[in-house]
Amino acid sequence: MNILSLFVLIPVLTIIGIILSRSHNMVRWVALAGMFAQLVTAVVLLFAYFAVRNAGNTDAMVFYQDVEWFKTLNIHYCIGVDGISVAMIMLTGIVVITGILASWEVTYLQKEFFISLILLATGVFGFFISIDLFTMFLFYEVAVIPMYLLIGIWGTGPKEYSAMKLTLMLMGGSALLMVGLLGLYFNSSTDGHYTFNLLEIAKVHIPTNLQMFFFPFLFLGFGVLGALFPFHTWSPDGHASAPTAVSMLHAGVLMKLGGYGCFRVAMYLLPEAAHELGWIFIILTTISVVYGAFGAIWQKDLKYINAYSSVSHCGLVIWGLLMMNKTAMDGAILQMISHGLMTALFFALIGMIYGRTHTRMVDKMGGLMKVIPFLSVVYVIAGLASLGLPGLSGFVAEMTIFVGAFQNPDLFHRVATIIVVSSIVVTAVYILKVVGGLLFGPIKNDEYLSLKDAKWFEKLSVGTLVIAVAGVGIAPLWLSNTIMDSLTPIVERLSQVW
Repeated sequence: MNILSLFVLIPVLTIIGIILSRSHNMVRWVALAGMFAQLVTAVVLLFAYFAVRNAGNTDAMVFYQDVEWFKTLNIHYCIGVDGISVAMIMLTGIVVITGILASWEVTYLQKEFFISLILLATGVFGFFISIDLFTMFLFYEVAVIPMYLLIGIWGTGPKEYSAMKLTLMLMGGSALLMVGLLGLYFNSSTDGHYTFNLLEIAKVHIPTNLQMFFFPFLFLGFGVLGALFPFHTWSPDGHASAPTAVSMLHAGVLMKLGGYGCFRVAMYLLPEAAHELGWIFIILTTISVVYGAFGAIWQKDLKYINAYSSVSHCGLVIWGLLMMNKTAMDGAILQMISHGLMTALFFALIGMIYGRTHTRMVDKMGGLMKVIPFLSVVYVIAGLASLGLPGLSGFVAEMTIFVGAFQNPDLFHRVATIIVVSSIVVTAVYILKVVGGLLFGPIKNDEYLSLKDAKWFEKLSVGTLVIAVAGVGIAPLWLSNTIMDSLTPIVERLSQVW
C-alpha cells in the first residue's frame, strides 16, 4: 500500500475503534492512539521524502499513485506529495493530536464528538495528498461539513447562528470552486479526453480569455476558506462559538486549505489570469491584513481577538503568494505553518483558561500569572510568536514574506508592502494589551485564587505546540529549503508569463 493512503485509512480505522469502544475512557484513548499513529506516519513520510529527494528523484510529486475510480468522467484516486504537501501534513498531524489532548475531558456525546473531529482531520489529510481535482474537492467537502455539527452541538454562545453562517459561507465558496474546477476539466484537453489530474492540466495551455473568466471562481472559492476580505465574516463568529479543539483545527489547518488551493490550483493552472487579476486580490488581502489587526484591538473576548488576528495572518499568507516570487511565496507557506501552530496554541490556551475562569472577557480577568503560571507563561510565548519575536516561527515567516515582496520593483507592490508591514505595530499593540490585562496586575475575582494550573494532558498539548513553534523559529532552514524546492516549478510557470 502507498504510504499516503494510510492518511485516509488510519482515521477510518480509528473511527471504527471509537464506535466499538465501551467506555468514555476507552473512546479518548482510542482517538489519541489513532491520531498518534497518524502523526508517526507523518514523521515517517517526512524522512522518506528526504530520502527520495536525496536519492536524486526529481519528479514533481513523489509516492505517486493513480487508480481509476469513475471511468466515464475520467476521475481517479490520484495522490502524491511534494515538500509543501509534506510540511502541511506534518502541521495537520501535530494540531490534530494536540486537539485530541485539549478535548480530553469532553463527555457530552463523546463518541460523536471525536468521530466528527477525526472526520474533519481526514478531509484535511486527503486534501493535501490529492492530485486529482475531483478527489481534492471531495476531501475538501469532507473537511468542511463536520464543522456544522461540531459548532452547532458542542459550541457555546450563539452556536446555531455561527454554525449556519459558517456553513453557508463555505458552501458558497464550494459552489464557486465547482464552477472553476469544471472550467478546468472541460478545457483540459483538445481531443475530448478530459481530466481532473492537476499535473496533466498544467501541460495544457488554457486560452487567456477563459483563464480570466475561471480564475476568480477558483481564487475566491478557496479564498473564502482563507478568510479573504470581504468574505471573512464567518470566521470570527465561527471561532468564537466553536469548542476548543474545533477552533484549533479550524484556524490551525482547515483555513490553510484556502491558501494552499489558491496557489496549487488557481495560480499554478491559470498563471496568465493570476498576473492580470492579481492586483485586485492584493488590494483585498492588504485590507484583510490591516483590518484584521485593527479589528483585534477593539475586541474584549479572547476568542474574538484571536479570530480577527487569524483574519490578519491568513490574509498575509495569500498576500505573500500573490507577490509571485520564490522568496515571498516561501514565506507565505512558512506563514501557513507558523500561524497554524500559533493559533492552535492560542485557542488551546483560551479554552483552558475559560474552563477555569468561565469567562473569556479580558476586562474581567487579571493577575492570572500568580495562580496558573504554566499556562500564563505559555500564553506569553504564544503572544511573542504572534507579534514576530526573533527565535520563534512568526518572525521567520513574516520577514521572508516582506523581503520577497519588496523585491518587486514597481510602486504598487512597494506601497502595498509598506501598508502591510505597518500591521506588525498594530499586532504588537493588541498582543501586549491582552497579555498585560490578562496575566498581570491585581486579581479581580477572589474565586480565581483557587484555580489549578495545567493538568498533564494540557501540558502535553500546549508543550508540543510550543516546541514546534520554537523549532521552526530556531532552525527554519530545512523547512524553508524543502518548500523552496517544491515551489520551483510553480514559480517558473508564473515567471514564464511575466
